[in-house]
Order: sequence, then C-alpha cells, then structure tokens
Amino acid sequence: MEITAALRNALGPDATLITDPTILPSYSRDQSQIAKNGTPIAVLLAKNESEISAAVKFAYEHNIPVVARGAGSGLSGGANAIDGSLIISLEKMNQIISIDSANLIADVEPGVINLDLDKEVSKFGLAYLPDPASREWSTIGGNVATNAGGMCCVKYGVTSHHVRAVRMVTSDGSVVTLGTALKKSVTNLDLLHLIIGSEGTLGIVTQVTVGLVVRPKPATTLIATFSSIDSAMKAIPELVALGPSMLEVVDSTTLRAVEEWKPLGFENVGTVLLFQSDDSPEVCAKAVTIAERHGAIDATYSDDPRDSADLIQVRKLAYPALERKGAALLDDVCVPISQISNLVTEVEKIAAESGLLIGIFGHAGDGNMHPTIVYEHGDVAAEQRAVQAFNSIIKVAQKLGGTASGEHGIGSIKVDSAKRETSDRVTELQRSIKKVFDPKGILNPGKKIP
Repeated sequence: MEITAALRNALGPDATLITDPTILPSYSRDQSQIAKNGTPIAVLLAKNESEISAAVKFAYEHNIPVVARGAGSGLSGGANAIDGSLIISLEKMNQIISIDSANLIADVEPGVINLDLDKEVSKFGLAYLPDPASREWSTIGGNVATNAGGMCCVKYGVTSHHVRAVRMVTSDGSVVTLGTALKKSVTNLDLLHLIIGSEGTLGIVTQVTVGLVVRPKPATTLIATFSSIDSAMKAIPELVALGPSMLEVVDSTTLRAVEEWKPLGFENVGTVLLFQSDDSPEVCAKAVTIAERHGAIDATYSDDPRDSADLIQVRKLAYPALERKGAALLDDVCVPISQISNLVTEVEKIAAESGLLIGIFGHAGDGNMHPTIVYEHGDVAAEQRAVQAFNSIIKVAQKLGGTASGEHGIGSIKVDSAKRETSDRVTELQRSIKKVFDPKGILNPGKKIP
C-alpha cells in the first residue's frame, strides 16, 4: 500500500491508477492458453507519454518490474503480469496524431487499432498494409512489439517494413526518438529495428511513425482445391513467383472443422489454396494454369470484391471453426516453403500420437504456419498433452530449418524453444543489448530473450 501511494503521488492527481484486486486480474494476461501470469501491484491506464515516463522513472528508482500491454490480444504471454509488477496499459493512447498524404506517413499513438488506421488513411486513397488476423482489435503498439505479420506480408512485408520511427520511454524514464520519418536514412545505427519485435523488453513505445502507400487496387481472388497437401505445396514456388498479395493454405483437418460448422462444399477436399493478386486478373489466370498443372481438383477466380469475400471465407473461419470444438492452443512456427508439406505430415503424426485434434492453416507464401491444437475444456491431462504437442511441433519446425515464431512472438512460453536455435554468442549479445537499454532488468523481465 505504501508503494502504490507513493506511485500515485509521483504520477499526480490526473493519472488513472488501478489497485482494486477485483480488477487487476483482467489486466494480468494476454490470450495465451498456457502462459502463466503473476499479480501486479497496480495498472496505470496511461493517457500520455509524460505519465509513462513518470511511472517508469518511479519503477526504476524502486526496482519494480514494468510490463506494457495494448489490447491484450497476444498469444505468447508477452504482456502477462509478473508478481509485484506495474502494468502500463496503452489502450487509452489511441489517437491518430497526423496523416501526411504528401510524404506518405502517419504519426499514431500505440493504442490505435490497426484496422482503424487503415480505414482512416483510406480516405486519402492510401493504405497501411500490415494485416494481422487480429487487426480489428490489435493495436499498432502491440504489432510493433511482436513485429506482427499477416496475410498480405507475402508481398508487402511485416510491421518492421512499415515503421519509420518510434518515440520510446527507456528504463530510467527518459524519452528518445529512434529512426526518422524519412524513407531513407543511414546516419545512425539502426536501433529502431532492435525495438520492433522486442516485446517491451527494451523500452515502451509511445508514438509510432508509419509509412503509407497508395491504396492497391481491389484484389482478384483465386481458390484452388487439391486432394493432398503434397500436390498443393508443389505449386507454391511457381505461385510465389507471380508476386501474390496473399497466398494461404488450409489443411484437411481444418476443412473438416469448417464443414461441420458452416458447410462450404469442401467435404472431399484435402487442401485449399487461396491466392490473391492486386496487380491484374491475368495473374490469377496464370495461377489457375499452375494449380491445374500440379493436380488441382478445381481452380476458379473472380475480380468481384463480393466474390473475393466469399472465396476467402474458409480461411477466415479456420481458427473459430477449430476453437468451437474445444480449448484451442494456437501455435506459430515458420519453415521454408519447401518444407510446409513435411511440417503438416509431422504434425499429423503428433496428433495421432497425442490423441488430439490438430489443424493447420497459414501463410503458404512465406512458410508461417499456425498449427492449432484442440483439447477438451477443463481436461488437465489433455491440456498437458497439448502443451507437449505444442513444444513438439516447434521442435519439428526447427529441425526442418524453421523457427519458433514467425509473428506471434516469444513471450514467456517459447523462451526455451528460442534457446535451441540461438547460439551462445548470440544469446550473450542479446543479453548485453538488454543490459544497455535496461541495466536494472525491470522491463518485461523473463520474456523474449533466452
């Protein structure tokens, strides 16, 4: 009580500091099913950079762990509380500060919802392209923290390709700007890209300058069905060479879950590929030829936006269709595109051995796949098998030349997995960087860095 009273005094009367023990749990974890969380001493609903600076300075002086959070939509425990920590919620810092259509940039606060930003800049004929599946509720700050991807990143890249600069509160409460609004600048070391994807372990981002583009033309969408994952994956290299703006895959297990919920006509299909191009319909015509050459059962496309929405519905329904069958543990691994078929085969073996339902869908164009493990709610033994399967899938991905996470982050649940693919020297370098930015180790301790 004494420390929270002192914190209130340091923040001033206008700050919103939550200490009610009945409310604190709602700010103590993200959406991860398996990540553990502690109990914070307080939650600051930050309204501006000054409050964050004052709070972090206080935490630095009193050796209090600090965990920043946005919408809490993460899936790795990256925003989970630690016992005795101060949670700084950025949800109230949700203003689009400025849109500069001449220089194709926007300045935003970290609590701005991804899709809200894209809708606002669309009024200027522009687009903010990173499109994580959670874009309707995830925040720009959270996207920066994990370097979020999405379906369009096969062509347009992940969040780091679209961030020009950030303002950030460092571990002692001071404020720095990293990067520049300019598209090109090599004056300083590229500290900006140390921050993107660092999951709040190096500082707390308070403002983001993002790059915008002229809004692409409406996409033409192709859907192709195959009898097996092997035949579908053989088409991927040629389809990638066409420069798609989206290239997604849905496996047979997931298709069955979708059909049980909302029948779309995929009863006897082994795999679905979805391909989009915002260049021209002719690209999709070429994609049809490629798909058919590799044994597609059926392949069709349309440049009508209404048809496109219908065609990609199966991908949109993938996770909720699996989730409705039980507790869903969504994994996130990335493998070379040539190894996607092998990943699916190995995951099917893990599913059979564990007795669990595991569906796979994801970004076939860059190898970022989302195996989703389903088990019965409240079944402790099944949950333990699910966690074992989760870790086994990561090991399989790593053996196939892949990585523990493509876009969801390491958080607290994949730190050991990250160790397996990180050399001792690289681990040492990362810890050294952490110490420079955060000498007392108060910023999101125990997360991200092995």
